[in-house]
Amino acid sequence: MFYTDRRTVFEYRKSGSQDTADDSFTQFGYACKQLGVQIETTSIPEAKGRIERLNQTVQSRLPVELRLEGVTSIEQANEYLPRFIAEYNAKFALSPDSIASVFEAQPTAEEIDKILAVVATRSIDNGHSIRFDNNYYRTTNKDGVPVYLYKGTKGLVIKTFSGGLFFSIGDDVYAMEEVPLHERTSKNFDFKPSETKPRKVAIPKPNHPWRLDNFIAFAKKQPHRAAMQVM
Repeated sequence: MFYTDRRTVFEYRKSGSQDTADDSFTQFGYACKQLGVQIETTSIPEAKGRIERLNQTVQSRLPVELRLEGVTSIEQANEYLPRFIAEYNAKFALSPDSIASVFEAQPTAEEIDKILAVVATRSIDNGHSIRFDNNYYRTTNKDGVPVYLYKGTKGLVIKTFSGGLFFSIGDDVYAMEEVPLHERTSKNFDFKPSETKPRKVAIPKPNHPWRLDNFIAFAKKQPHRAAMQVM
């Protein structure tokens, strides 16, 4: 669990917004949810006394210790800090109550690549395409064959940590291929052999972490959204 202050990387609400549809939440929070990490935020210093006490030590006591040790450069400070940390831990560190590990099994590299992703809701336009980051993309299956979806079909654009692009609709996942710019040629007079061949793409399985229903459910469960709905 992360117990932290209310920085916008963890949760935030658009200033002055009265409509829950315009309310915002972070994809970092959703990624943590997929990894089984809980996030608790507070703006009260007393609620997180240990880190506030450490901050006071670093800001107030450490400069005094550096001066007493005659430290006047970054290099000297880097040499002194390991000794200061050891002395600090010997005086204030507490032994854990339990030695049992509470860590979950680490996801595979492929799963992490999909979880640490940027997602956005999009709809299919008149040209069976998706606009994302000012570019247009078409959906393809795992064999690289274009799949033409109905106009208005809603789904999630998934940009994985490694840069892969996918489009998720329910249990179906498609690869996204950028639509090439129109060339100033005529298909009737400018004959040009096609050099591109469909290429196979590794499509995530239907149980991949990013799904539209899960994404919407997560958005509705955000504390600030629930509070606005009650009001």
